Amino acid sequence: MDLSEYKYIIFFLTLIILVPFGVLMASTSKFFEKVILFMMIFFTCRLTESIHFVSREFYRGTSRGFEIGLVDLVSLVLFLVIIIRRGRDFKIRLIPPGSFIYFIYFALSLASITNSYEPLYSYFEILKMIRMYFYFWVLYNYFNSYDRIALAIHFIPAIIIYIFMVALYQKYRLGVYQINGPLPHQNSLCMYITILSTIMFSQLMNEKKASILKSAFIFLMFAMGSLLVFFTLSRAGMVCYIGGCLTVLLLSYASGFEVKKFIITGIIGVGAIIAVVSMINTVLKRFETAPVQSKITRYNLAISAVNMADDKFLGIGLNNFGVKVNKPWPYSKHLDKGDKKFKEGLVETVYLMIAAETGWLNLGVFVIFLLYFYIMNFVNIFRFVNTEYQYFAIGLAGGLGSIYIQSSLEWVLKQSPNFYQLMFCFAIIAAMMGIYKREFAVQQRKEEKEHDMQKLLEKTLNEDELRQVQVAAANARRQEN
Repeated sequence: MDLSEYKYIIFFLTLIILVPFGVLMASTSKFFEKVILFMMIFFTCRLTESIHFVSREFYRGTSRGFEIGLVDLVSLVLFLVIIIRRGRDFKIRLIPPGSFIYFIYFALSLASITNSYEPLYSYFEILKMIRMYFYFWVLYNYFNSYDRIALAIHFIPAIIIYIFMVALYQKYRLGVYQINGPLPHQNSLCMYITILSTIMFSQLMNEKKASILKSAFIFLMFAMGSLLVFFTLSRAGMVCYIGGCLTVLLLSYASGFEVKKFIITGIIGVGAIIAVVSMINTVLKRFETAPVQSKITRYNLAISAVNMADDKFLGIGLNNFGVKVNKPWPYSKHLDKGDKKFKEGLVETVYLMIAAETGWLNLGVFVIFLLYFYIMNFVNIFRFVNTEYQYFAIGLAGGLGSIYIQSSLEWVLKQSPNFYQLMFCFAIIAAMMGIYKREFAVQQRKEEKEHDMQKLLEKTLNEDELRQVQVAAANARRQEN
């Protein structure tokens, strides 16, 4: 029996035995419930526990099998806990905000399969899209209070520390030039850690009640996240990360000036100078020695992607770029393929990837999907001014803006770890909006009730005064008589 067969056995034992056990424990124990949430978030950074059914490991595509991972299993546990405790602890919303846009994106992606040469590859990606929405749905319905969102944010340091330890081992023990940590690629790691690090930076700048010790710890997490970004030596990622941090910095000062923010900015500035001086040669070498052929390949693959999107209204088929970029399809006639056995890779931008595989229209829907949550997050920034929860939104504004731009040069947003993380961010954004609306409605009803009571009190007082006047008038008439 080989290793893959053991993985199947472990998977089905987990599904049949451990999932029901997890549901039982999490539905009766708050601690175990938190453990399940931690696993849902933590294991998005690694794919070791995932299993592929009908695997096509040698295919150069965005999905290579029907993938099911530990994150999906613990999501199923939390889903069943929410169902069991609905009405008591959870008020379920079947269609969370943004779902209809995602449904359209999903429907057009599904329709593109009519043009697929290998429909099986398309169904690999379809399953991934279903898993990601399920993950989003569970988290959105779970995050029905600020405390639960804060709990999820508090798990971030554990993920940063874990990735940092793996990265140190790779860099200084194995001598890896561009580290990728537990993620599939250095670009994946850069994009993944950007979100975590910008949230830590925002918490450092904006959390008002943090002690000096806690602030020092958060600063350490931000520093470790920043080092991880530069360890990847991802050119686009490093530039976009700096832009994300500057966004957090500007929004933090816009939300209110404090001496603490000025001090933190100064400390980070000094630390950044030291880091730049120590790493400048490595970073410059990375930019200066980048192969010209890489730039040419990116450009040529982008032309191929545009050719595909222009040729088919619904694209050439979801997850079929790796097939149709090669002969006998005509989309890459501009490429000089001396080696007939050579297979071209994937276009290095998630936006052109979506356009090529599912059409220009679906690219527009995807962009609307991204912007919908980004705008919602900006609204949250203004709604939560002077609260402890504003730093969630400010951190996400910097992080999401960074990965949106980086995605114009990388396709890794379609990889499971980064896709999970994107849906995690969207669940927080939508949940914050829902919580605010509920609490605002409660506060509004409370104010209306107080207003009605005041009116009733004034009316009662006026009636008492009227009776007093009437009694006085009656007494005056009696005296006259």
